[in-house]
This record gives sequence, structure tokens and C-alpha cells, in this order.
Amino acid sequence: MVGAPRRRAVASTVCLCAVALGLGACGEKDEPVRAVPPAVAGSAEEAGGMDALVEAAKKEGTLHTTTLLRHWANYGGLMDGFEKKYGIKIVNTNPFGSSQQEIDDIKRNRGKASAPDVLDLGDAFAQSAARQRLLAPYRVADWDSIPANQKDPGGAWFNSYGGYVSIGCDRNRVDVCPVSFADLLKPAYRGMVALNGNPTTAGSAFAAVYAAALANGGSFDDIQPGIDFFAKLDDVGNYNRGNPNPEAIVRGETPISIEWDFLNLRHIDELRGTDVRWKVSIPFDGSFSQYYAQAINKDAPHPAAARLWQEYLAGTQGQNLRLTGYARPVLMDVMAKDGTLDKDKAARLPTVEGTPAFPTDPQLNEALRVVRENWDEAVGG
Repeated sequence: MVGAPRRRAVASTVCLCAVALGLGACGEKDEPVRAVPPAVAGSAEEAGGMDALVEAAKKEGTLHTTTLLRHWANYGGLMDGFEKKYGIKIVNTNPFGSSQQEIDDIKRNRGKASAPDVLDLGDAFAQSAARQRLLAPYRVADWDSIPANQKDPGGAWFNSYGGYVSIGCDRNRVDVCPVSFADLLKPAYRGMVALNGNPTTAGSAFAAVYAAALANGGSFDDIQPGIDFFAKLDDVGNYNRGNPNPEAIVRGETPISIEWDFLNLRHIDELRGTDVRWKVSIPFDGSFSQYYAQAINKDAPHPAAARLWQEYLAGTQGQNLRLTGYARPVLMDVMAKDGTLDKDKAARLPTVEGTPAFPTDPQLNEALRVVRENWDEAVGG
């Protein structure tokens, strides 16, 4: 993992006389460390405090995001809330893009005023971006409360929200909705089963392959059975290469969708008033949970706004807004204990048996490598 060590912002100053002379102190008072520019600040503290960061972000006046769909984990509510709270305009490009396209965007637009300031990435893609030294280390105020397995040790990224791989199904077009990966191979589902994106570039689809691997004798160390499953799904004619967005579902083009539960659950709200009756199940034979990382482009054209956005997403308001979109906030357990969690919205989430396990960084990286090397040949498209 790549990441610069965190700077100390308001610790004691360097005592030159103590270093040079071996003395125990160098005066009655220590001078505080001077604030650094937002572009190199590793925390709000280093930028001079939260008030100073807010002031600097407001002066920039703009935040560039990319690939954020308004219905995805309630990004619509988050973007509206951020603009209202701080008066900073958000410019969001390529809303239907993938994690890999985000990485490509910051490379292609390096040094340009139009470059993305912040990124929302599947964990494997966040780690890839960190290894390529594309990210600016930054620790939000609640950094210490984020579980160790949900953040980069060097501060390059942290997870904000997540969910479980799920199966969505239109009960008006499917006689019996599938509840497992094994079900998806049945002849009744010919041409019906769609993925949200391509697993070589999109985190949701990559997670679906991982879940399929767990359901078919694989493990965090062996994702190949997941690739083999989708190859078989394609061979029997059930794999549907359509994009399972609400419009396609209404048209009957993608009556079954494998994607994050927060996306499938949101479809229920989006499709009210239509002929669709959307049912969501977490497959019992391949339960897989993963979170999405937030990161800052190291060459962000609006570095203060980028850091303020991270603070907003990790704060109580931002974390509860995730629940509005059926996503599980990374600080959910902490907020439940301190009484800041929106319990009514949390109660809407489907119950999952057992405690989720997560692949390690090396396992994720190796799994992504295997998928990228083998998917097109085995499945294609």
C-alpha cells in the first residue's frame, strides 16, 4: 500500500536547543506548527482547523466529482446537502462511469482545471490507485473510529459505505424469483440475468463474481469459480448483458439483476407507480459484503473542497444520508453505540445471517488480476 506518513499538525514544535544541547526544554512556550496549504494537508488540523478548511473550500467555490449516480448510495442527497451547507457547487461528470474510468480520468486530466477532485472506488481499485501514487493522503476527523480493515494505513483512502451482493427480480415478469446463485442457472431465467457493469472495471460486478465464487466452492483466495459460474450462465443462455437501470427494468429488458443490495432496494422506491414489482434477496449460498472507498486526487484542482467533501461524507450527517439510500455507513456500529444513528432508516435494511468477512488487500488485488486476465476469454462483454 502506498501512502505518505501522517504529518503532526499541532504537536509540540521542534526544540532546536534541546536537540543541539541535549537540554530537557527550550523555553517556557512552544510555538504551534504553522498551517500548511490544503493541497498538502493530511488532515483538517494541518490545514489550520475545520473553520479554516471550510473558508478555503468556499473560496474555491467548486468541487469536481465523477461517476456519481444520484440514486447510488444516495449521492443525490449528499451532493444537494453539501451544496446547501457550504454553498459550494458540485460539477459531476460521467455519471455512468466505472471505478477504472475514474482512475483513467485523473490520469488523462492531470494538471487540468476540469480534473476530478475526489473519487469513489471499489476497494480493489482504490488500492490500485494508491499503488500508482495517484491519491493524496488525508485523514478525516473520525479516522480513528473507522475499522482498520476499512481504511488505508497511509491515509490514501477510507471506506464510507457498503452493502451486500443481492439478486433483484421483477415478480410481474418472473414466475418464481431466484434466491441463490444456483437458482440463476435454471432454464426459466433464459436471457434474464444482468450484472451492474463489467467486473474488470466496475466494483459492483466484480463483487458479484466474488460472491458467485463463494457460492461455487471458491474462496477469497480463489475467484476463478466465480468466473466459471458466469461462463456457464452465458453458455446456458441466461446471462443478459444489459444495464439493469430503472428504465431498462420498466421496459422488461433486465428482469433479474445481480447488484449491491442498496441499488436493488432503491429500485423498489424508483419503480413505484410502474407495473414492476421488485423483490430483493441476498443469495444464501454466496453472501458477500464490500465497501466503497473515498479518495482525493493528489492533483485535485480544488484541494480544500476535496478535503471538506471527505469530512462531510464521514460525518454524522453524511453517514445517515447513506442510510437514506439503503447503504450501510462504515461508522454504523459506532453511531449505534453513541446514539447518532438514524435507527428508523437502519431498520429498513435486510437482515443478514452471520458476521461478514472481508478479503484482505492482497486477496482483493489478486482476485482483480485474475478477473482481468480471464473474464473476456471466459465470458466476454
